[in-house]
Amino acid sequence: MHQTQPKEAAHQPGALSRRDFLRRLGYAAAVTAAAGGLGFFFHDAHGPRVLSPQKALAGLGDYARSDLTGPAGKMAIVEGLDRGATVTRGLEALGGLQAFIQAGDRVLLKVNAAFATPPALGATTHPELLAAVARLCFQAGAAQVLVTDNPINDPSTCFRVTGLEAAARQVGAQVLLPRPALFQPVSLPTGRLLQQWPTMAGVFAGVNKVILLSPVKDHQRAGASLTLKNIYGFLGGRRNIFHQDINGIITELALLLKPTLCILDGTVAMVTNGPTGGSLSDLKETGLMVITTDPVAADAVGAEILGRSLAEIPYIQMAAAAGAGVADYKQLQPVLLRAQ
Repeated sequence: MHQTQPKEAAHQPGALSRRDFLRRLGYAAAVTAAAGGLGFFFHDAHGPRVLSPQKALAGLGDYARSDLTGPAGKMAIVEGLDRGATVTRGLEALGGLQAFIQAGDRVLLKVNAAFATPPALGATTHPELLAAVARLCFQAGAAQVLVTDNPINDPSTCFRVTGLEAAARQVGAQVLLPRPALFQPVSLPTGRLLQQWPTMAGVFAGVNKVILLSPVKDHQRAGASLTLKNIYGFLGGRRNIFHQDINGIITELALLLKPTLCILDGTVAMVTNGPTGGSLSDLKETGLMVITTDPVAADAVGAEILGRSLAEIPYIQMAAAAGAGVADYKQLQPVLLRAQ
């Protein structure tokens, strides 16, 4: 069977074949013995149970670049297994990170640090990706890089066991762990679910750029945990009640925040038993990195990486219908590349 090889920017949109998306490369990684406890529940230990009398904020803000011109603001899909190389190559195709981050910017990196599991299990943002993006932010002139999430397990343990704390420290980024003072009530003006909800809005103080760093994972309830599901990590309170309408809450989260960039890491995808996993057998090396300004389009690619249709992940089309982005990612004319 003829197999089309991805090329540089001259490669036509949509030519990345199914085989390229789902390559089988085998596994060479081993899990460390001290894995830490898995959490199978959401709790409200890291957000206030009772809302303060503060006036609710209307969303978490618009951090998208409105002055982008040329090829920037589109999408790059990069094939490769070295996270630093793939994210750097993809950003170069969009004009470099300097097209999004300028001198003096304060950048917030939202990771998925939900579980106290080692990076080899694929349940959280990989520390190699965090270190690479934070380093590129500083090279672009960022004055400060902050890293945050409101994990399901104990926050300090999660950031330590996942390797994210050490990765941040290595490159000079600062980890913001959830604490009561960072939570404020937030309401989505058009929302049905997000009304007066305790949200970790304090991490945005002084921030003018936001980048979402998300792994590609199966999710038992939502069908997939990708870019939009990562925004769930800003919520406090008894957020597990939203699982009763998981597609509705993720659709509202898509409207709650407009990020500067979305980086979806499909180097290794958790194809089953998500979102926690727990075994290397839950993972598959798919060798792709997605960089885009459109979180809905990012998740559409993520669905394809997982081998699922948009109908199997309803919130993607729901978020597109709500105006948060496009579900047909090929409309962005993605640049398809190999990192090596």
